[in-house]
Amino acid sequence: MIDYQSLRFDYRRHPDQDAATPARHPVVIVGAGPVGLTLAIDLALRQVPVVLLDNDNTLSSGSRAICFAKRTLEVFDRLGCGDRMVEKGVSWNVGKVFFHDEQVYRFDLLPEPGHERPAFINLQQYYVEGYLVERAAALPLIDIRWNNKVTGIEQRDVGAVLTVETPDGHYALHADHVAACDGSRSNLRQLLGQEAKGRVFRDRFLIADITMDAHLPTERRFWFDPSFHPGQSVLLHKQADGMWRIDFQLGWDADPVEERKPENITPRVRALLDSIGFAGVQFQIGWASVYTFACQRMAQFRHGRVLFAGDSAHGVSPFGARGANSGVQDADNLAWKLAAVVQGHAPDALLDSYATEREFAADENIRNSTRATDFITPKSDVSRLFRDAVLALTRRHAFARTLVNSGRLSVATVLHGSPLNTADADTFSGAMVPGAAAADAPVQRADGSTGWLLRECHAAPSTALFTALVFGQGEAAERSLQALTTSDLPLHVVRVEGGGADGALAARRYDAQPGTVYLLRPDQHVCARWRQPTAASIHAGVDRALAKV
Repeated sequence: MIDYQSLRFDYRRHPDQDAATPARHPVVIVGAGPVGLTLAIDLALRQVPVVLLDNDNTLSSGSRAICFAKRTLEVFDRLGCGDRMVEKGVSWNVGKVFFHDEQVYRFDLLPEPGHERPAFINLQQYYVEGYLVERAAALPLIDIRWNNKVTGIEQRDVGAVLTVETPDGHYALHADHVAACDGSRSNLRQLLGQEAKGRVFRDRFLIADITMDAHLPTERRFWFDPSFHPGQSVLLHKQADGMWRIDFQLGWDADPVEERKPENITPRVRALLDSIGFAGVQFQIGWASVYTFACQRMAQFRHGRVLFAGDSAHGVSPFGARGANSGVQDADNLAWKLAAVVQGHAPDALLDSYATEREFAADENIRNSTRATDFITPKSDVSRLFRDAVLALTRRHAFARTLVNSGRLSVATVLHGSPLNTADADTFSGAMVPGAAAADAPVQRADGSTGWLLRECHAAPSTALFTALVFGQGEAAERSLQALTTSDLPLHVVRVEGGGADGALAARRYDAQPGTVYLLRPDQHVCARWRQPTAASIHAGVDRALAKV
């Protein structure tokens, strides 16, 4: 088994370093973490060459981001590495909330059947990065350059010139577009004189990765004010390889250096295990860290030819698993737009929609993270009194459960108000509004075999930008298919004919009737839908989604 935490990638001198004038590339990505790697793979699959620069030559150490949401897994499926992530990770849907030592309620994040992927998997970040690096290495259009640090940038009308520091000295690189995926301490953000603003939370938390031979259900467990850690909160997750992740709230006055010492971590873990019935279980401490956090973002994610994604653009508290998941969704949003602009399918204005849509998503994530943190870490006696009263009521009164916030967990942002959406001309109900991420469902193929709707939507990106879902059979469905053909657009058409219970479930999720058509963007967000489209309305929907109108 590969030890991804100990991997070291070789620095290799590139011919660009000896070029008389800066070599020109359509896209340069800075930062080979989960966001930069996702973006690079997505672009390469869309036939866009990518240079990926990283100032280091290692993957992340310690578990760090571990909770990867259903929507993120669906993105990884499209990139060709989702199966591997799910097979290695620990799948879960259920969470439990405790007040003192009593369970007050449980929740199920995926209570309905008919989804290929679980609500979440827990998988250490170094595995995610390792699998993405291996996927990237299989794609010839990706050029990863380790130990290449960007130390300067000069923006021009036709691109940007980067100064790159290597073990062999500096060289210059011309990029038509730059994606800054270089993390919360973004060097590119500093070089451009930008900053992320928001709220810093005065609290400290200890993360401890431990290995032990204990058998607990694969659930998220969150304690408010337990007897084994009075006055604070504790979060417990199971990870791959028999490893467990524990987050202990410490308070602002805790000494980060002291709290990281094994002799101080051990009694905290021992007290937790004793309280849940594992008094005799032995454990080993792996990685540990003490952190503080802020909820903040840049004012704008686009600055000329530079587009910011992931932690370089925004930051949230770890409660709700919104950091890495929102970063992957940034990349998912940006990749198809960059590809469309680079390949001449769309105007430069399409990149402005990346900024507006993902700024909207960042605001939603920050709002939810801030509310969760305020509930978990009340900063006044009145706030704590309110929180404890809510928790006390929760066990017996359902209304109180809606007020409990142990971290509203990450879901895909519905891009309400996006300029790429076509407003409904027909009446629809349900969640699949323009701007929503397409919901999965089981489907039956024409040959009688079964599959999953989102898998059927995985068109070869080089042959089709948009996907059209056509529901039902009969005359109405045939008229819709004829309209799609007449539009003369390179669409990937997926028939959802509605055979059996599986087809009925897909139709219900999309409030579909025979002939209903949903137009999906390349990132599988709904951009238009019709009960009975015409060739002209389909053309108009695609043009709007490409920022041509």
